[in-house]
Amino acid sequence: MASSRALMASPRFVCRSCSRQARNSTSYRRSYATASSQPSSQDIYDVVCIGGGPAGLSLLTALRANPTTSRLRVALVEAQDLSKTASLSLPPTQFSNRCSSLTPTTAQYLNTIGAWRHMQRSRIQEFHEMQVWDGVTDARIEFDLQPGFSASTGNVIAYMTENLNITSGLLKRIKELGGVDVFDASRVEKITLGEESEEMDLREWPVVHLQSGKSLAARLLVGADGANSPVRSFARIESRGWDYHRHGLVATLELEGDGWGGEYHKTAYQRFLPTGPVAMLPLPGNHATLVWSTTPENAAVLKKLPAKDFIALVNAAFRLSPVDLAYMHTQATGQEEELAWRTQHTSFDSRAIPQLAVGVQEGSVASFPLKLRHADTYIGERIALVGDAAHTVHPLAGQGLNQGQGDIQSLVKAIEYAVAHGQDLGTQMSLESYNSERYAANHVVMGVCDKLHKLYSVESGPLIPLRSLGLKAANALGPLKNFFMEQASGRGLKV
Repeated sequence: MASSRALMASPRFVCRSCSRQARNSTSYRRSYATASSQPSSQDIYDVVCIGGGPAGLSLLTALRANPTTSRLRVALVEAQDLSKTASLSLPPTQFSNRCSSLTPTTAQYLNTIGAWRHMQRSRIQEFHEMQVWDGVTDARIEFDLQPGFSASTGNVIAYMTENLNITSGLLKRIKELGGVDVFDASRVEKITLGEESEEMDLREWPVVHLQSGKSLAARLLVGADGANSPVRSFARIESRGWDYHRHGLVATLELEGDGWGGEYHKTAYQRFLPTGPVAMLPLPGNHATLVWSTTPENAAVLKKLPAKDFIALVNAAFRLSPVDLAYMHTQATGQEEELAWRTQHTSFDSRAIPQLAVGVQEGSVASFPLKLRHADTYIGERIALVGDAAHTVHPLAGQGLNQGQGDIQSLVKAIEYAVAHGQDLGTQMSLESYNSERYAANHVVMGVCDKLHKLYSVESGPLIPLRSLGLKAANALGPLKNFFMEQASGRGLKV
């Protein structure tokens, strides 16, 4: 613990070998807040966060909004230029194709740290119902929150909005709070351990070197830098898992008529196909976001199709049998005519499927590979991982972003405790409560999503009637269905 001894001797910090009276004083409780006047060549911070997505921005917002941690010196490093993100000037009828389903718990947290009011409410769509069914057997479970459902936020299952809307709201809140040094459009060249000088011993501190020549020394370095996290690599933390050999295809759709009006109002739809689940989730007005997990080959076909044939395949995914759908994927063109002919010979309940898609936003069709990854640990000495840097999960339950926000709530709580009790917020001991709390909770969610994917990828055999029976039983049992909704909406997950 050479660095700790050096810190005790440094005039920049209050000595920890103080009397019991000093331990209860305000100065002691603030003893691990770094002084603001530092040399320009290497700035020294309490917390440096790499990654300006929802997780990283939530962390810095929460630290600045919390009275106990508001005096910490914090910095954000992000490779992208955040100025356009902050402004979010898209037309009201145009939506980004990267959207997330926010649980009421996540929405409440964003509200608590003051970011929710800075998000554009006109770009948020709540929904109260979900239709989920088996594409092979048509067994179905219908989620509609009843007035007696135990929720302080009413009967909202989730809120759909663009990730851009979330990050824009967080950036506006950070600007309002002040006190965050933002290094955007800045790429990380390398991360090293610090050096010993006459003033301080930083040999155990991570130092982030930017391409601009700037160096940031961090008492705590937080990796919110995605699945290929450089912070995780620097900490030599292994991430284990597997690829699903599936791609997640996304697009922004336009629906017929008034979109989600009438009986389709605020309803999310998901159908489990052998190639993966396909979901249509409501956006404001007559728009929806599509999330389709399918094979890389099918994704390649979908991305090459003309708009009218792409729309036909999307509509077929919620109406036709898997066999019909597989055949339509083999056609280079003509899906629109094929759908028209096949729907004449297919019976389905039009009240239990989404409205027809009639348009797709230009440039919104994209895909990305799906994988499961879980870091061996979320912490190291002066290191914490959050969000996708710590875990990536199949999107079928829409829990990825919510898991990251749960990480932030727990990590901020650990930092707050350390600051309030005069502890070094960067040590593994101070971070252990975060690791133990979130690792177990995320492991459960990831395991459930992985098993659901594998269960519904089976096209034949004894599992088919069993999973069909399970869906029907869950739909018939109110208490069981409400339990599932508690979990899905985040109210059953405690942090």
